Amino acid sequence: MKLSLVVPCYNEEKNVRLFHDTAAAVFDNEGYDYEMVFVNDGSKDTTANELKKLHAESDKNIRIISFSRNFGKEAAMYAGIQHAKGDYVCLIDADLQQRPEIAAYMVKRLEENPKLDCVAAFQEERSESGTLSFFKSSFYKIINSVSQTKFTQGASDFRTFRRSMADAVLSLGEYHRFSKGLLSWVGFNTEYIPYKAEARATGESSWSFKKLFSYAVDGIMAFSTAPLSLPLVLGGLGGVISVIYLLVRIISSLFSLYDSFGRDSLILFLVMLFGSLQLICIGIIGKYLAKTYEQGKNRPIYIAREIIEPKGQKND
Repeated sequence: MKLSLVVPCYNEEKNVRLFHDTAAAVFDNEGYDYEMVFVNDGSKDTTANELKKLHAESDKNIRIISFSRNFGKEAAMYAGIQHAKGDYVCLIDADLQQRPEIAAYMVKRLEENPKLDCVAAFQEERSESGTLSFFKSSFYKIINSVSQTKFTQGASDFRTFRRSMADAVLSLGEYHRFSKGLLSWVGFNTEYIPYKAEARATGESSWSFKKLFSYAVDGIMAFSTAPLSLPLVLGGLGGVISVIYLLVRIISSLFSLYDSFGRDSLILFLVMLFGSLQLICIGIIGKYLAKTYEQGKNRPIYIAREIIEPKGQKND
């Protein structure tokens, strides 16, 4: 098998057949074997039924992994890579914002250059609000400044890589996964190509600003311990401010320049300020401890309720 298309699906009942038909039209002309690995990530609509109909009606190699519940896109990508049989693995969304034609080009680039291990796509231009663009740009600046793993701005999960890289990603068994970082952390020679994300074929994205913000925080915490140094920095800053305040207080007392009301207000402000900073620091440490606690349980990254193999192959 030359290529495995790993397609995470969450509430994509109207898109899976469109994706199948579009991908088939592209790869049937490429002259090599390929498969579509659909991962139904606990969809609440009829995605599971649509995938089963597609499997029954199509003559293509279709593998379906259905989760017992929603485990998230990161788990879906891991499951897809784990069950993919191809020499090349392509991560691609079901909504056709990431076009199969570009995936085919990625395969050609890997075929033309044996030294390349991965071809990843990034968006040069984004059709999104200025506010969202600002926050995304800020995320890349922050994470690149605090992490030894370098992140390419605008790079998505849309990429195609060799089996050796797929095996390396699978060897990382961490529960809280941040694939953009994991795919960079494992190394390998990667070429980045620009692409334009198309409009969704149908439906709306499930990624809200809140989810994107939480995802960004998880990414920073997964690839940097810099936030744990924040209490040390704030403690040092607090010590300096305390010394300055003490000196100001002594000088003001000597020259009777200190106003009692101002003094009380300032003390109240400092107590509230440093109390808040302490809580923030405790919260950061708590987040790291929570992730360590969850990882220590050694629970599986996902649970498959059903796995349907391509026709002619034995189902699990």
